[in-house]
Amino acid sequence: MTQFNGANYTNKPLVGTTTVPGDKSISHRIALFAACAEGATRVRGLLNSADVHSTLDAVVALGAQVDLTEDADFPDTLYGTITGWGKAGPAQPAQAIDCGNSGTTARLLMGLLAGYPLRVELVGDESLSRRPMRRVAEPLTQMGARFESAGKLAGKSIGKPTDKQESPELTLPLVVHGSSELRGIHYDSPVASAQVKSAVLLAGLNAQGATSVTEPRLSRTHTELLLPSFGVELERRDYGRTTLIEGGQHLQACEAELQVPSDPSSAAFLLIAAALTSSSELTVQGVSLNPTRTGFLSIMRRMGVKIAIRNSNLENEEEVPALSFESRGTITAFYSPELQGTTIEAGEIPSLIDEIPILALLATAAQGTTRFCEVSELRVKETDRLAAIVEGLTTLGFIAYVEENDLVIEGDGTILSHRSSAASHSSSLTKPNKNVTKSYRPLKARIALATHNDHRLAMTWLVAARAFALNLDIDGLESLTVSYPSFLKDLERLGSL
Repeated sequence: MTQFNGANYTNKPLVGTTTVPGDKSISHRIALFAACAEGATRVRGLLNSADVHSTLDAVVALGAQVDLTEDADFPDTLYGTITGWGKAGPAQPAQAIDCGNSGTTARLLMGLLAGYPLRVELVGDESLSRRPMRRVAEPLTQMGARFESAGKLAGKSIGKPTDKQESPELTLPLVVHGSSELRGIHYDSPVASAQVKSAVLLAGLNAQGATSVTEPRLSRTHTELLLPSFGVELERRDYGRTTLIEGGQHLQACEAELQVPSDPSSAAFLLIAAALTSSSELTVQGVSLNPTRTGFLSIMRRMGVKIAIRNSNLENEEEVPALSFESRGTITAFYSPELQGTTIEAGEIPSLIDEIPILALLATAAQGTTRFCEVSELRVKETDRLAAIVEGLTTLGFIAYVEENDLVIEGDGTILSHRSSAASHSSSLTKPNKNVTKSYRPLKARIALATHNDHRLAMTWLVAARAFALNLDIDGLESLTVSYPSFLKDLERLGSL
């Protein structure tokens, strides 16, 4: 357990200009697409984290060549080349592919491998081995692939997944039985999931005929924006909710270097830390402004956070890489003591799903109730993130609970570090009794918080310690290596002046 004493930073604002590591979602996809392509693709800004290394190790096991080096000028990033297997297809790996903690690695590999006559076993760590794979296997099975988990064959008997019916037997370890005779399908996805969508589209590249996916709400669009850079033609309809791809297309290495923008999810934690810390003004450069990833900025503004955004693509052509597949820009957040609660509707959730823990922390300083609607997806993240958020916030003395599938935070409009003491309420996943009597404990008391080895929770509790001047014992900080290895160092550095 690591101790972080936020009291050491009392009255020290978060100031300056910084960058955060490359986008994790994009890094996974570049690694996979470059591995499938004919020729060598040059990349820069690839996230140097445990999750991305799971994908890089996987494509090497399948026959790609990876020659990447740490970038001394940009911490936690890699640059170099990835040479793909091209039309020859991936090779049969000698042993099981370890996906580590990365759900993106496992689910996208299921789609990629579905179109090749290989038998590949996918394994993962304890956390990943609990996460549901049925939602990906179901459409791929319709196309002609097969999946085997825990000794049970998952074939045409797979039904459509629902919130209450995630197949408990279809988890890692999982064997992919690919086929060279996949059939294109149209799939109406019951969930808005970029991983499901991407897996089906990757399988569709090797299927006979057209494959299309329609989502109930638009999920992350990195796959659709990035595939054309590798020579793939696709069509988007219904305001982007439907994507269609013709089978028989082969990826080609990009002619120009692909530069990964900074991860907006990583930036969110620093920006909200600044919004909660007196006299702060923090700028993060080169962040992806993909609207399917920046919903948290709209929520921050709606709650009263002062933010300035400059789109680099529009204002300075020299800042745009030779091959720019996504908009990027500079975001500045200012200390914002007057915050208001808000309701985040179900349709907004896909664009900010990874930022809910830190937005929930922001909501504790807002006046009134903040409600995140229909966030049951949090239950199947690295941990039961919904329960863990409530557990952590109530341990800190805030009112947080779950109503059906909604996360509810009741704030009093005061930032914790400005209070004379912290209110402590009974920890519960259900709505507390309105007549509960508040008890108090000194802010100087040391508090233990659990991360459950979840990187988003680890960053959230570190921000709480820093912004609220708390002396916290936080376990599982090694989980930061999943997405932002230098987060703690950056959080301390930006407040050291």
